[in-house]
Amino acid sequence: MNESIHMHRAEKLWLRFGFLMLAIFLATITTASIIDGISPPSRVQTIDPTKVAQTPPFDHPGVRKISPGHYEVYYVAQIFSFNPQSISIPVGSHVTFYITSSDVEHGFYIPATGVNTMVTPGWVSSVSHTFTKTGKFLIVCHEYCGAGHQFMAGSIEVQ
Repeated sequence: MNESIHMHRAEKLWLRFGFLMLAIFLATITTASIIDGISPPSRVQTIDPTKVAQTPPFDHPGVRKISPGHYEVYYVAQIFSFNPQSISIPVGSHVTFYITSSDVEHGFYIPATGVNTMVTPGWVSSVSHTFTKTGKFLIVCHEYCGAGHQFMAGSIEVQ
């Protein structure tokens, strides 16, 4: 039995359209990744989530001055708080945040700054920002982490 499957003309058109859109999508992503220099993460830091409290520098989270105007801040996200709760830095400072979690998935978001990252147990997330305005910046967890999630917040005072 040699039966051929008959496709309606409209079905063939939609099938071709779908493949064309897929090809355009893949070409766009490939081109953008080459132009923007996007590459998979390398030198990703890991940490044993059961030993965060004993692993330097997360055993003493907080602000570290690297050089004039450059700081590193180490945060530990845990149900339902950030440690440290609040920090102060001078205006104009370039800050690199290193954040890890000792329990569940969290988020680390500072509105109006572009600082936004996921915080996954076993990994160290990092993100940088230069604070050019004085004021108090709120840090919020944007990933649901349990019944007290809405209370998980911290702050940065830029002076």
